[in-house]
Amino acid sequence: MELTTVWFLIIAGLWIGYFVLEGFDFGVGILLRVLGRDEPERRAVVTTIGPVWDGNEVWLIVAGAMTFAAFPEWYATLFSAFYLPLFAILVSLILRGVALEYRGKRDDLVWRSRMDTLITVGSLFPALLWGIAFANILRGVPLDASHEFTGNLGTLLNPFALLGGVAFTALFVAHGAIFLALRTTGDLRQRANRLASVAGLVAAVLVVGFLAWAHGIRGDAGSMVVAGLAAVAFVAGLVANRVGREGWAFAGTAVAVALGVASLFVALFPAVMPSTLDPAWSLTVTNASSSAYTLKVLTVIAGIFTPLVMLYQGWTYWVFRKRVSVEPVAVSSVVVS
Repeated sequence: MELTTVWFLIIAGLWIGYFVLEGFDFGVGILLRVLGRDEPERRAVVTTIGPVWDGNEVWLIVAGAMTFAAFPEWYATLFSAFYLPLFAILVSLILRGVALEYRGKRDDLVWRSRMDTLITVGSLFPALLWGIAFANILRGVPLDASHEFTGNLGTLLNPFALLGGVAFTALFVAHGAIFLALRTTGDLRQRANRLASVAGLVAAVLVVGFLAWAHGIRGDAGSMVVAGLAAVAFVAGLVANRVGREGWAFAGTAVAVALGVASLFVALFPAVMPSTLDPAWSLTVTNASSSAYTLKVLTVIAGIFTPLVMLYQGWTYWVFRKRVSVEPVAVSSVVVS
């Protein structure tokens, strides 16, 4: 197998890991005010992702860094074409991270309410914008012979991309609701379980519509098989959630997210950024890659450090695997100066 193909698979794997892991804490953040009816419940919701959300974002950092190292032309064109959406994602993630870290720094309901708003907004916008971005990558963007983006923001806000954004968001909400049902107890767990069933049905309709449209644009038999397996895993997850088996339900939605994103990369290969102006002007794994020597060095580095990072993150999830209960919290309703 060519190293360019190997690195396409590695980067696809990094994005898959990011969306599986960050997907559920995006969903948890979006549902913070929906399921958290009061301060104790909202604190419990935030606690479920408190030990892991920042580790989940490492996958994004590594995916971006590896894209820059292995496919610099792809990286440059991607950030040029999607500058505004990616900037909005970055700002949202920063605000969300600050809110998660500083939410408990003051015993003040007004302060915490403001932080909860930032967590919700900082979870919703990235989920929506990542869906829009990946839908555009799959659909293709106007690239000229020099691989320069010739469109504008309006070009990216096409119907297919908007459907992708809504589908991604709905899928993450269902994924996050099942995670909350898995990690909480009592009435909060039951409400998360019921919401997951409803959100799952909505997500299923949207995702199936998006994948069917994607197949019409740039699909093949292989991508459709992978997408079909994703649908089966998602249905299995919803059934498991229905009968109260949240562990199996979460595994089902995680596999569904992984296979759904994988189907997009299967449909995309060997292109990494298709051109809608002329297929000959598309970026591919060949014309966007670094030198063979660079890819060899990167392969050695990835082979050494990737297993270590995965073992550490797996250990983190194991340590914080217990359910979170809702406990009374004494806070002031007066703003602290």
